[in-house]
Amino acid sequence: FINLDVSNDYISSYLQKLRSSRDGIIPRISTPQKVVIDYGGPNIAKAMHVGHLRSAIIGDSLRRIMLAAGYEVIGDVHMGDWGTHMGMLIADYLRTGDDSLFDDPKLDDDDYINSLIDDMAQRYPQASAQAKKDSQLMKEAHEATVMLQNKQDPYYRIWKIIREISIKGMKKNYDRLGVYFDLWNGESDVHDIIAPMVDDLKKRGLTEESEGALIIRVDKESDKKEIPPLILYKSDGGVMYGTTDMATIVERMRLYHPSKIIYVVDQRQSLHFEQVFRAVRKCGLVGDEVELTHAGFGTMNGKDGKPFKTRDGGVMRLDELLSMATSKARERMEEAKLAEEIPAEEKEEIGHMVAIAAVKFADLQNNRMADYIFDLDRLTSFEGKTGPYLLYQAVRIKSLLRKAEAKGFLPSQDITLQDEDLGLSLLLCEFPDHFSQALSNYAPHILCDYAYKLAQEFSGFYGNCHIISESDEDLRGSRLALCSMTYGYLETILSLIGIKIPERM
Repeated sequence: FINLDVSNDYISSYLQKLRSSRDGIIPRISTPQKVVIDYGGPNIAKAMHVGHLRSAIIGDSLRRIMLAAGYEVIGDVHMGDWGTHMGMLIADYLRTGDDSLFDDPKLDDDDYINSLIDDMAQRYPQASAQAKKDSQLMKEAHEATVMLQNKQDPYYRIWKIIREISIKGMKKNYDRLGVYFDLWNGESDVHDIIAPMVDDLKKRGLTEESEGALIIRVDKESDKKEIPPLILYKSDGGVMYGTTDMATIVERMRLYHPSKIIYVVDQRQSLHFEQVFRAVRKCGLVGDEVELTHAGFGTMNGKDGKPFKTRDGGVMRLDELLSMATSKARERMEEAKLAEEIPAEEKEEIGHMVAIAAVKFADLQNNRMADYIFDLDRLTSFEGKTGPYLLYQAVRIKSLLRKAEAKGFLPSQDITLQDEDLGLSLLLCEFPDHFSQALSNYAPHILCDYAYKLAQEFSGFYGNCHIISESDEDLRGSRLALCSMTYGYLETILSLIGIKIPERM
C-alpha cells in the first residue's frame, strides 16, 4: 500500500480549480465525435407499457452524459411500425368495417386521438389471438402486410394515420418522463433500402440459401458457443428483424457518419445484436473504426421477483405507472408535511417532479445489466437511497444558500478548510473521475451512487459544522462555497439522469 497525506491547501486549490471552469467539472472529449443512440423501441398501435421504461430512461441518460462530454448525439426512438402486427390490425379494421374511423381523422383532437389509441390497444391483442387460431385470418393478415409494404391503399393510408396518432400518444408519455428523441424513425423508414442492400450482398457472394431462406453466416472459428447465421429473408420471403437492423445501420452510416452506434435494448437481445454487428462488419457496411455497442439491461420486477404487472396480472401501461407514482409521491409529501404552504398548482408540479425522480432514480441507481425490484412504497420515500431523498437534500441546500444571501453572506472565492470540512471536500474532488467512469462504461448508476454519497456526506457536514451561524467570516464564506459546490454537483448529476429539482418543497 502507498499512503498519501494530501495537504488541506492542495485540496483547497484543487476545489477552486474545479469551481473556476465547467471543463474542470465535466471532462470533455478532445475531438468532436458523432454518436447515434437507439433507445425507446415502442410499437405503434400498441399501448406503451412498463417494458418500455428502462430503455427510455437509460438511453436518455446516456444521451445527456455524452452531450455533456462534448459528443454530438442523435437519439432515435426506432419504433416498431412495420410488419405483420400492422397487417393484423389493419385487416381487422377492414374486416369489421371499422376502417371508417380513419375516414375523417382529427389529428388535432385529443379526444379522437385518445379514443383511437385505446381502441387499438384493445383491438390488436384480440386480432392477434384470433389470427393465431384461424388460418384464414392469418392469411388475410399476411396479405394485408404485403399490400401495406407495397404502399397500396387503403392499407397504407390507414397505416399513416395510425402511425401519426401513435407517435402523438408516445410523445405524451415521453414528455411526462422528460425523455427526448431527435429522431422519430421506425422500421418503415428503411424498408426501401433492404432490397438493394440484399441484392448487393448476393452479388458479392456474401449470402447463401439454407432450407429456402437467405442467410449470412457470422460464426467464427474462435467462438466458444454456437452463433447461428443471420436470416435475411425467410423461406416465404418475409423480412427479418436482423435485415431491418442491418439496413438501419446502412442508413445511419450514410446520413450521419457516426463514430459510435449504441443500442439500449433488453439484454435478452444480446445474441441478435451479436449477429447483426458481425454481419455488417463481414459485409463491409461498417468499418472497424466505428464502435457498435449493445448496452443491454435487465428487467424491472415486482416485489414477487417477477416482471412488474398490474394487480390482475396484466402488463401495466406506462401512463398508469406514472399516475400511480405521482399519486404515491403526493401522499408521501403529505405524510412528511412537505409543501404544506405552497399553492395547489405548484404542489401538483412538485408532486410530479418527485414521482419522476422516484421512478428514474429507482432504475438508474442499478447496474443496467441487473434486474431490480420496483417497490413504489420504498422508492417514493424521502429517506434512504431514493430520488426523493436527493431532491430533498438539494432543496435544503438551496434554501440554506438563500437564507445566507438574505443575511448578506456569500460563498467566498477562496476555500479555507478545517479538518471537519475534509470529508465533503475530498468527495467533491472525485466528481470528474465518476463522470469519466459513467461515460466510458455507459453506466449512469456510477453517477447515482456518487450523488447519494455526496448527499449523505453533506448531511453529516450540515449537522456537524456551523455554516450560517459561523462567526469567523472567512470560514463561513468557505463553507458556503462548499455548500454551493455540493448543490451545483447534485444539480448537474440529477440533470444528467433526467431529474429536475423543484425550487422548494
